[in-house]
Amino acid sequence: MSSENQIHDAEEEEEERRPLIDSSILTLTVHENELPPVSVPNQRLVSLDVFRGLTVALMILVDDVGRAFPSLNHSPWFGVTLADFVMPFFLFGVGVSIALVFKKVSSKQNATKKIISRTIKLFLLGLLLQGGYFHGRGNLTYGLDLTKLRWFGVLQRISIGYFLASMSEIWLVNGNILVDSPAAFVRKYSIQWIFSILLCSVYLCLLYGLYVPNWEFEHSNLLWPGRVSTIQNVHCDMRGSLDPPCNAVGFIDRLILGEDHMYQRPVYRRTKECSVNSPDYGPLPPDSPGWCLAPFDPEGILSSLMAAITCFVGLQFGHILVIFQAHKQRVLLWSVFSFSLLVVGYVLEILGIPLSKALYTLSFMFITAGASGLVLTAIYYIVDIKQLRKPTVLLQWMGMNALIVYALAACDIFPAVIQGFYWRSPENNLVDASEALIQNILHSEKWGTLAFVIIEILFWGLLAGFLHKKGIYIKL
Repeated sequence: MSSENQIHDAEEEEEERRPLIDSSILTLTVHENELPPVSVPNQRLVSLDVFRGLTVALMILVDDVGRAFPSLNHSPWFGVTLADFVMPFFLFGVGVSIALVFKKVSSKQNATKKIISRTIKLFLLGLLLQGGYFHGRGNLTYGLDLTKLRWFGVLQRISIGYFLASMSEIWLVNGNILVDSPAAFVRKYSIQWIFSILLCSVYLCLLYGLYVPNWEFEHSNLLWPGRVSTIQNVHCDMRGSLDPPCNAVGFIDRLILGEDHMYQRPVYRRTKECSVNSPDYGPLPPDSPGWCLAPFDPEGILSSLMAAITCFVGLQFGHILVIFQAHKQRVLLWSVFSFSLLVVGYVLEILGIPLSKALYTLSFMFITAGASGLVLTAIYYIVDIKQLRKPTVLLQWMGMNALIVYALAACDIFPAVIQGFYWRSPENNLVDASEALIQNILHSEKWGTLAFVIIEILFWGLLAGFLHKKGIYIKL
């Protein structure tokens, strides 16, 4: 991996060094030749690194603290919580990076080959990390029954968004148009916008128009003597439902992927209908519906189409970075764009399109994309304009080596490895003992868990900084 100050003049070398991890916002940096701000011509876009690092840190926080503070966890079905912004932030960063990476393309054919190659690599990495082979923290086993491989996950969704946005940037942009006015900006990217609208239209047509028949699923039942599983019938026979049992998103996944290849512990098990401890997981209520035990994939096929639109929104923010060189222009355009997205999202919610991360509804896409834009704008103002970088240096380091942090921390690989070393009993391991010690010091299980996770994030920030100082990066 080249150092951060090395600049390659050849376009082939530039594309070889940057696209995949940048476009998946999981690591790699934006170098000087990608973005020359007016005031500091040779300076890299640090704010994008900080934005990536913030996203990964936020994922670690909500994943590990969610069990202590259920209100920070993903919304059980409708609504938005802090955790629900993580995936849109990931996808938004993908789009911004793509605009920078493919600002100049010498060969569309070669760029297309690299896009396909990196999409496959990212998808396969997602299968390895989230397909079920690693069993996570608290479980010292590993291994996977291939008949129950989970096909979709976070990295798989990112790979889809990366592929669609990158291909549109290569093939659907009119490179002959010089942007010297708002009208020219629209003409240059009009085909790309039309493609985005078509994706939205396909999603909406299927979500509201696809007929969902009655269906059944099999789930294990160890409470009944002599039976290890039972068949549960779910009555639908309708169109346009957005509720957990009868939506088109789940129907398409069941039809194409199969129930065994979907996420087996969906968020709707934390709804009031399915948990006595709602909004946390808990025992089923006495009158709970049968679908509470059914699988549902929050990163499924249809919802990933709408999720890819967040990449296209980020792509337009990246276009503003490339075309407009003045800081005031960028901040103004980003702010207007972001607030417009938020307003449209809230209007859609008022008109009856609810917010749902699980379905990735249109209103959810607009609001979370607008929030992503505002966060990036604020970071850009603080870090790249005002040059206040010391408070965010840990996030910057995490963003520069975010793939390592994501794989080892957010996917629980590192904690699971550490837990493999214990004293006499698996419960007496360094990870659980450290968390228990902090809980005892603070005399609170919840706040002790929060403090433990904050220390964990600081650890990963320092580790990423050490790797940065040594020039160690990951590239797929």
